[in-house]
Amino acid sequence: MIEQNEKNEVPFDEEYLRQLLIDEKIEEFREYFLALHPYDQAQFYEKVGPDIRGVMYLFLSPREMASIFEAIELDDEEYQPFLNEMNTAYGAEMLTYMYTDDAVDVLNELDKEHRDSYLKIMDSETVEEINELLGYEEYTAGSIMTTEYVSILENSTVRSAMAVLRKEAPNAETIYYVFVVDGDHCLTGVISLRDLIISEEDTLIRDIMNERVVHVKVSDDQEDIAQIFKDYNFLALPVVNDKNELQGIITVDDIIDVMDEEASDDYSKLAGISDVDDIDAGPFKAAKQRLPWLIMLLFLGMITASLMGKFEATLDKVAMLALFIPLISGTSGNSGTQALAVAVRGIATGEINDKSKVKMLLREICTGLITGIVCGLLVVGIVFVWKHTFIIGLLVGAAICCSILVATIAGSFIPLLIHKLGVDPAVASGPFITTLNDVTSILIYLGLATTLLSQIG
Repeated sequence: MIEQNEKNEVPFDEEYLRQLLIDEKIEEFREYFLALHPYDQAQFYEKVGPDIRGVMYLFLSPREMASIFEAIELDDEEYQPFLNEMNTAYGAEMLTYMYTDDAVDVLNELDKEHRDSYLKIMDSETVEEINELLGYEEYTAGSIMTTEYVSILENSTVRSAMAVLRKEAPNAETIYYVFVVDGDHCLTGVISLRDLIISEEDTLIRDIMNERVVHVKVSDDQEDIAQIFKDYNFLALPVVNDKNELQGIITVDDIIDVMDEEASDDYSKLAGISDVDDIDAGPFKAAKQRLPWLIMLLFLGMITASLMGKFEATLDKVAMLALFIPLISGTSGNSGTQALAVAVRGIATGEINDKSKVKMLLREICTGLITGIVCGLLVVGIVFVWKHTFIIGLLVGAAICCSILVATIAGSFIPLLIHKLGVDPAVASGPFITTLNDVTSILIYLGLATTLLSQIG
């Protein structure tokens, strides 16, 4: 008998489950395991080794395994090894029972040979739905929508709509919203489950539906769709084609995955790598991800070295100037990265739009000016106390003030420019901004030093 806590939840005992599988106690395992939350089931499945999972495939049906695979959180390249542990027929049947969008997510990560091996033995109706979703461009509404939804005709009554709902609900991903279509399957409205329940049975759907339906097209970018969910707090969103025909729906659980994916992607680009390193990845794979940016930044860094060569005479005359180069370049780089983070976040969340761009830029200019003046004055005092020379302190302070101002403007303006060109602003990564600011800060610092060389000397 399974013991439950005060919240009527089954406690998760991983070792007990392992032992049940080792001892091949199928009834006890199924009773305990299937009473767990799907997340706990997925966590257990992912943690145990192939031998234990092999027993699970014998104890659990493909339908039961489908719910586990829908809850599991695997990296893209990990789906293939897990599926390879299963009999092909078992895996194909499991994919059939999964929601279509989830099955497509799994199949997208397989090579063509393995994907075709599953599609050949799945039923034709499921394969048709899967192939339709596989045909949409990645990262668009079409690629993340599901075709398991409930739609009703606008000229039907509440009584007939409830009959449709009872019939279709077991296979639908969500029923909180029911979408209304006309005879040509064009989207005309939406009605909530609550409104259906409280309405009179003979009422026509067109009389109680909401005709102002927020929807997206199959080609819309998933990042823009995530912003719509955030703005409107939707649980589901209809997807239509160019003819306004309802093609599917996007649910909030899929959008949470998108938000997580986009956040990881933006973080990767801000860090100057093509993708966030997997801690289990080998050194060669990690190096392959990081090298392209590092090599590009290496060549940009050579510009800094060549600039310093142009001012060799200035540095030879006043060697003390070299002491403050790391300070100036580091401070400007940090300031630029701060402005970059604010700009990229604002663009990603939609806080920065066409109307607020100028306001944001003016705010960053003022912020850069204030922080530059404060840091500059602070450095003037420190250098004067440390080196007992006011003119060099003034030079370093002025250089820091100007560098911070320029770095702040660059950090906020470059992402806006890149976004305007239709490119992901996160590609204006932290290392790129830092290297760019190194160049400008050295140019400002040594340029001022050369100009004031007669006074310094």
